[in-house]
Amino acid sequence: MSAVLIALMVLPFAAAVASAAAPMRVAKVLTVAGGLSTFGLSISLLESKGDAAALAGWLRVDPLSLVFLLAVAFLYVTTAIFAVGYAQPRSSERETRHYSRRFFAGLNLFAWAMVMAPVVNGFTLLWVAIEVTTVVSALLVATDDTDGAVEAAWKYVLIASMGLGVALLATLVMYYAGTASLGGSYELFYPRLLAAAGHFNPEVVRLAFGLAVVGFGTKMGLVPVHTWLPDAHSEAPTPVSALLSGALLTVSFYGILRFYQVTTRAVGPAYPRSVLLVFGIASLALAALYLARQRDLKRLLAYSSIEHMGILAIGMSFSAPIAVVGVLLQVLAHAAAKSTAFFGAGSVIAKFGTKELERVRGGIGALPWSGPMFLLSVLALSAMPPFGIFRSEFLIVEGGLGSSATALVAVLLLLVTIAFLGLSWYASQTMLTPLPSGVVRGEVSTTMALSMGLGLAALVLLGIHPPAQLSELLTRAAGELRGAR
Repeated sequence: MSAVLIALMVLPFAAAVASAAAPMRVAKVLTVAGGLSTFGLSISLLESKGDAAALAGWLRVDPLSLVFLLAVAFLYVTTAIFAVGYAQPRSSERETRHYSRRFFAGLNLFAWAMVMAPVVNGFTLLWVAIEVTTVVSALLVATDDTDGAVEAAWKYVLIASMGLGVALLATLVMYYAGTASLGGSYELFYPRLLAAAGHFNPEVVRLAFGLAVVGFGTKMGLVPVHTWLPDAHSEAPTPVSALLSGALLTVSFYGILRFYQVTTRAVGPAYPRSVLLVFGIASLALAALYLARQRDLKRLLAYSSIEHMGILAIGMSFSAPIAVVGVLLQVLAHAAAKSTAFFGAGSVIAKFGTKELERVRGGIGALPWSGPMFLLSVLALSAMPPFGIFRSEFLIVEGGLGSSATALVAVLLLLVTIAFLGLSWYASQTMLTPLPSGVVRGEVSTTMALSMGLGLAALVLLGIHPPAQLSELLTRAAGELRGAR
């Protein structure tokens, strides 16, 4: 399996380099090929049960990292397919070539950095990978060169860079925590840290974890360090919005979980769970309220992402194993649901020429395939059965009740219900109303609709009967997360 890890490191990067020098038509093929190969390689790692290493341990996959790798790889391929229909020639050949180089090279490089984050072994390389995602995705947010896009990109760079500065400090503090037992010079490889964590200074580890939650939580979109997210997701090209929301946020959550593993073994689970609970409740509460008063379609979905990040944090605060399995399943389901919803939003915006919710009416009548699938994706985000988010949140709630956290479960259900009402109201107003006169019925692009179909199929699979290998992987990954001293 070491060859698979090396291929994962090489192929998306090669697709990015090749796309920078290729015509748009060829760049589309290269991007789809990069996505398909990355997803196929990630699926093949299930045979190893999430246990593979390469390059003397610098690359490593375990059950936890494989869960996040699968989420990123699936989004890579579906976003690549969507981008085939989304990216269109510009007014001149020169402008088309310039746009294609920026867009497709950046898209592949962004996906490569997010693939590398769960594949690299150690806090330092993880931080570098997430830092690369910031630089590349900020350029992608500004691709359309509008005033709003440039402003959102600058805001994103400033806030995310400050957050990652705090995350780098967390990495240095965790390194210092290990010097007492591992010496003054050692590699921050996860297995070594986990094996020695019981001998770390508890107060130093607590500080490192708090800094990590603030630092990586900035990229994850946790309140109150979330303020870049609605603007960036709203102004970015739709494929970039899908990757930001479906993949980047959860990759940042992966960074927090790696610190969580060490912290639970050093100081026990009570402290990290309490920290995550505070940030989770704040994020879910703010998102639920903002979902009730949105005017922009993509900002609506952006606040839905903050809602789901809050649910992930709350789920990790419950002690029951089934809740942690639900959290990891939510990572996969959120990736499929949020990307599908953004793809649908992209089709709606291309059809109606606006992101303003008040000006979008008759979506199902205008888009015979994308319209119904967009409505289904919103229902999936709202945790309606039979989709994967319903299953994952059911497991989280079951775990909360099993942990005697009845009051917290009640708060969770109340806020999720408020969010559901906001999402469903806007979805019904835009999709189920009569088709206005002058709007021609028909799809914007077949490939854009195809990418939505793939996402919905994955959501139904995760909701009804996840494959046995995947269920085993989630259980093993949850066991790794729950390890304590």
